[in-house]
Amino acid sequence: MAKTSIQRRLVIAIVVAQLLLAVGLIDVAVFVTRSRLRDGFDIALHGRAMSIAALVRYGEQSPHKLLFESDLVPPPIDASTPDLYEVFANEHQLIARSPNWPGKHGVMPPHSERWIASYVVNGVPYRALRLEHIPMLDREDSSTPPVYLTVTYASPITPIMQAVHEVLTYILLGSILLLAISGGFSLWALRRCLRPLSELATSAAAISPANWELNPPEEAQETLELRPLTQAMESMLAGLHRAFTQQREFLANAAHELKTPVAILKSTLQTLAHRPRTSEEYRAGLEEALEDLSRLEKLLHSMLRLARAEQWAAGSLRRDLSPVDIGMTCQMAMERVQPVAEQRGIGIDFIANGAVQLPADPEDLELVWSNLLENAIRFSPDRGTVKMTVRANNGRGYVEVRDQGPGIPASELPHIFERFHRGDTSRARDTGGYGLGLAISKAIVEAYGGTIEPQSSVGQGTRMVVSLPVATNS
Repeated sequence: MAKTSIQRRLVIAIVVAQLLLAVGLIDVAVFVTRSRLRDGFDIALHGRAMSIAALVRYGEQSPHKLLFESDLVPPPIDASTPDLYEVFANEHQLIARSPNWPGKHGVMPPHSERWIASYVVNGVPYRALRLEHIPMLDREDSSTPPVYLTVTYASPITPIMQAVHEVLTYILLGSILLLAISGGFSLWALRRCLRPLSELATSAAAISPANWELNPPEEAQETLELRPLTQAMESMLAGLHRAFTQQREFLANAAHELKTPVAILKSTLQTLAHRPRTSEEYRAGLEEALEDLSRLEKLLHSMLRLARAEQWAAGSLRRDLSPVDIGMTCQMAMERVQPVAEQRGIGIDFIANGAVQLPADPEDLELVWSNLLENAIRFSPDRGTVKMTVRANNGRGYVEVRDQGPGIPASELPHIFERFHRGDTSRARDTGGYGLGLAISKAIVEAYGGTIEPQSSVGQGTRMVVSLPVATNS
């Protein structure tokens, strides 16, 4: 049972990303709004502080006495909460103070020409501005020393807080609305984008031994992210179909090849058992039966060798191998096929350019070279020549077998390594072949990480080139 969902994960990722974005936007908006409102509030405080300073004047009867016109004090910013102010002359002489000024010392920010701070007075948050060294505007007698005022003005910041709260509320509601709209759109878009993947899975589920066509939807083929997956699935299915077909053909061909010697052997034994025979007739019949059994044993041995080579190539079998001289295995293969070559007067020329070693089983390599040489001898004309060369280049060893036969048609080249495949000219059983030699050779070569490549033209002979990863000793 599936425990994870790509769609669910993507939806969660999108929602979390949008929430983080909304929170970030809200924080930025609130910070900017608060900063702008506070700057405007500070400007208003500065204007009111200067207005308070302008209300200080000299008395008419006592020119040296400073008076404060309290009846001209501007109304507070917030009508529900009074403002606070305090005026000193030359930093020590108290000129005026608001009736609700708190405490004995009131609001006393540090000394500075202009200083702003926030306070809580009687549970109400205030923002205070202090202006120092303000020259008195109403100065009629120039003989008197100049007077400098220090004005402290504070006003509740409740309007700022309310404005920020309203902005936060509107932004939050708008963010929730936009989040719902964008989340719904993202979910719809996500489902639409994942639909080709679902259709591709449906097409893959229809694959069966009777139907090897993937038939991916057009939208999946046009989707950039799904195209590699579609191509990989098509390539995998092609390989599986090919392997399935080869396996089925192998079983059919093996049954066909086994049927013939078994039928011949059965016929021979039935003939011997049909009526009493002389000892010579029994001996001849048994020899014929043994010959058929020998052919059957050879076929079974070849099939078993092919199966083992393919298992090793697939990594199912592991062996610890020692380095082997490829040239030596070639000479052993030549000795094996030498009697067949001498019967037709065919010579074998062997050239080895240096020692080429490969960690391998000598019997495996000898079998490969023997199969290649037997094919070359079989198709070479009488008194012809088969050439075999061994060389190394750039960390790879090359073994080439060349004959002077009629060549292989281009239409046959792709099939020569198929199991039980035999060309028309070698189809007769008197050649002794079952069509497994090249298949076994190819499986063994690939098991050692090499390749085998046929090169042939009609009327110009055939070259078999085997390439193996080796270490060269000069």
